[in-house]
Parts: sequence; structure tokens; C-alpha cells
Amino acid sequence: MASTTDVKNFKLNHTMIRVKDPKESVKFYNHLGLSLLKKLSFPDAKFDLYFLGYDAPGAVSHGKNLWDREGLIELTHNYGTENDPEYKINNGNVEPYRGFGHTCISVDNIQAACQRIEDAGYKFQKKLTDGKMRHIAFALDPDGYWVEIIGQKPVEETEGVRETDLGTYRMNHTMIRVKDAERSLEFYREVMGMKLFRTHEAKEAGFNLYFLGYEGEQGAVVEGGDTAKREGLLELTWNYGTEKEEGFSYHDGNKGPQGFGHICVSVDSLEKACERFEGLGVSWKKRLTDGRMKNVAFVLDPDGYWIEIVQNERFADKANF
Repeated sequence: MASTTDVKNFKLNHTMIRVKDPKESVKFYNHLGLSLLKKLSFPDAKFDLYFLGYDAPGAVSHGKNLWDREGLIELTHNYGTENDPEYKINNGNVEPYRGFGHTCISVDNIQAACQRIEDAGYKFQKKLTDGKMRHIAFALDPDGYWVEIIGQKPVEETEGVRETDLGTYRMNHTMIRVKDAERSLEFYREVMGMKLFRTHEAKEAGFNLYFLGYEGEQGAVVEGGDTAKREGLLELTWNYGTEKEEGFSYHDGNKGPQGFGHICVSVDSLEKACERFEGLGVSWKKRLTDGRMKNVAFVLDPDGYWIEIVQNERFADKANF
């Protein structure tokens, strides 16, 4: 294991969401081109974890160990929910439980990709032809989570194209809403070590979007440059004025009703990274020494979202699980 820690080795490994029926959820994400990379079962605690990601030969993380990847989705299934008619997921987009917004895949030919999803019988929150923004769509997974679909090419260029190659798809980003953009940007840049790749200001609509990530093997991005072909980005959505509202807060997904669970960063040295976080005065949900699981920690961001910290196997003597 590395004797020191360097944020240049950090990766935004995965986003965890809870699901009602794993068979239906895995089927949906398989249809989007993601492969089931690993399943972890914890029968004593009555839950399973499913890790999915893009693994075609051209994928950014192809062939790498689980914790050495970026842009994975972790599905958490608590036994019995699939047979409980009262069990429903909070997708993060309904008041008063807004917080987590969506995951996002980028595709080669967006019109063909959306048509393929529709042909399979899946529903949309927003089709390409809905509203003013004709360059993005939002599909709905079996639990009602939003999956944004963006193109890797200009939408005009792919008009009329009828084919789409799943091997070119990327798990591009995860979006969460933040109360105070300055506080969150400082946290993710100074504490978590991310770079700000792109800012989108929608002044007339009253919000800004900030896209952050780790340069890593994918390399640097010229600020404001195209990020559509990257994996493992974090999108922060800030609605103007929320930072001034006393008592305002977003739902972290872990209080009832539950849905989104956490994002996860893999690090070169779990112990040293946690020492660094401690030195920076972070708030903890779980320190390494807390509880039975001594191989994971959870940091809290300024809005109370959970950030899991795990060991990247590439820098370790043994696997995490």
C-alpha cells in the first residue's frame, strides 16, 4: 500500500443507488450497455450490491480492477423490497425530497440511442423532442431514477443516423444539487482534490452547473472544453439564492424516504487519505475505526451527502472485498 497519498491518484469510482428489484434494474442498465462487473452478497445483513460499468474494449476503464475504475453504478438491494407493494424509491427529484438529480451517459448518436431505449419499452422523463433543449433526454430506470442522455457529437451531425454502438458509451457524470456553490466548490477542489473542468451559467433560468473530476489517466481538460467523452465526473447544480435561505437543505438520500446513497472515491492509501481528510477538518459519517467495516470510511460534504472512501487495489497488497 502507498506510504503517502496524492490526490492525483484519486478516482470518482461509483455512485450508489438503492433499487427495489435488482433483476429489473440490472436488465435496464445492461440495455444501456453497462456490464455487471461484480456482485457482493451479504446474506447475514440481508442485502446485495451490484457493480456495473462500461467494459467494452474501447471503454475508459476496460479490464481494470473494480476500485481502479471511474463511472461505475452500484445498485443496492435490500432483500424483500421486490415483493413489497408499499416500497418505493425516492428518485431525488420530487419535493420535499430533492437532492440527488441523475446519472448521465454520453452516447455516439443520440437520436438512435434514444430510439433504441424507447423501442425496448422504457419510459422517458424528457424526450429529445420535448421542450426547448433538443440536445438532451432523460430516460427513467425501473425505479424512476433519471438517466440523462447526451451526445458525444453535435446533435445536428447525428440527425438521421439510425445506428448506435454501445461500445462507445460512457458513464459521464452524476448530478447533485448544492445549497452554496462556493462552499461546495471549495470542498470538492481543496478537500477532495477534484479539478473544475467546466461551468455552465444559465442566468435567465437562475442556476449554474459545475462539472468536476479527476484528471488521472484521462488527462487534463482545457477549462470550458468538451467533457462528453469522459467518465466519472461530478455535476453540481446550484440554484441561485439557496445559499441565503435560512434552514434550507437538500435531502441526502439516506434519510427516509431513501434512494441515492453516496458517491465513492477510491484512493491510493486509505489510511493516509483519511489522515489527510482529518487534518483538513472534514465532517465524518464513519471513520475507518468506527464499526466492523475497517476498510471503508464516509466523509460528509457541505450538504451532508455521503462520500465513501475506499482503497484502490492497484496501490494495495490485497483486494477490499
